[in-house]
This record gives sequence, C-alpha cells and structure tokens, in this order.
Amino acid sequence: MSRVAKAPVTLPNGVSVTLNDRQVEVKGKNGNLSLRLHELVELKQEDDVVTLSPTVDSKEAMMHTGTIRALLNNYVLGVTEGFEKRLQLIGVGYRAQATGNKVTLNVGYSHPVEYTLPEGVSAETPTQTEIVLKSNNKQQLGQAAANIRSFRPPEPYKGKGIRYSDERVVRKEAKKK
Repeated sequence: MSRVAKAPVTLPNGVSVTLNDRQVEVKGKNGNLSLRLHELVELKQEDDVVTLSPTVDSKEAMMHTGTIRALLNNYVLGVTEGFEKRLQLIGVGYRAQATGNKVTLNVGYSHPVEYTLPEGVSAETPTQTEIVLKSNNKQQLGQAAANIRSFRPPEPYKGKGIRYSDERVVRKEAKKK
C-alpha cells in the first residue's frame, strides 16, 4: 500500500489551504494553485497540518490518495519556494534568447524556433547557451522544459542538442572501418 499517502503535509507560515466543493485552493507568496480532489480521497486540516485519507478501503483509493498528497505537497512547495529547471544548449552556433513570454532558439535549423511559454512559466537566459525556467507549478514547468528540449534532443554521437543541466548523455562510439 501507499506510504506516501500516510505522511501529512505541513503548511509553512504564509500558506493557506481552503476546500470548497472538492476544489482545494493553495495560496502563498508565489501565487495561487487549485486542485480538484478525487471522490475517493478525503482531506482534513488541523492548524498547519493537512492529512489525506481514503474514503473507502481499497487499493485504488490508496493510490489516488498518494497521488493527491504528492500533488498537494508540490503545490505547497511551489507557492512558497517555487521550482526551477535549467537547460543547456550544446553545439556550435546554438543559442537562446528569452524575451517576455517567448524563447527564441537557434539550434541548427534554417530558421529560428520560437516557443511561447505557458501561463505561469517564466524564462531567463543568463548566457546564450543556458535557459532557466521558473514556475510555481511543477507540472507546467516540467512540460515546458520537455517541449523546449524536444526541438533538438541530445544525440549520442557528438552530444549536441538541448539537455537538462543535470542530464548525462551516454555517448556512443562512431562506426569503425
């Protein structure tokens, strides 16, 4: 059974959780996030501790409870600290530039690739070969990073492409004669 579901979510100072009609609203200094509660999951709040429990005793209910608990914990972390993903561009002539809610990439195509960031995700380019994405929603941030990476994923022979800063690309040896 899920051990994640049994752990309570502690709320730091400045974070409030409200529940109205199966909709959970998490508010903090970095914004508001809302989550729809599954019908097999019950939420209880006591002071600054939120506990989740299944409404029925089944394996499916425990799975949903663990998932909702993990999402709620990520929302609490997001509205207090926020999340960050770093991408690196490896290759000759590869560069990126962030302006407003768009990221322009020159990654070896005949034209620059423009990616419009989703609502709630911001981008910075400290150097021409590095992109820093920030958001309070971990799911949106990961999806935006994956979309940017998909324009030129790292290839195994030369290692060129867009990769996460902590990603390790396994290199292959070239064909021998």
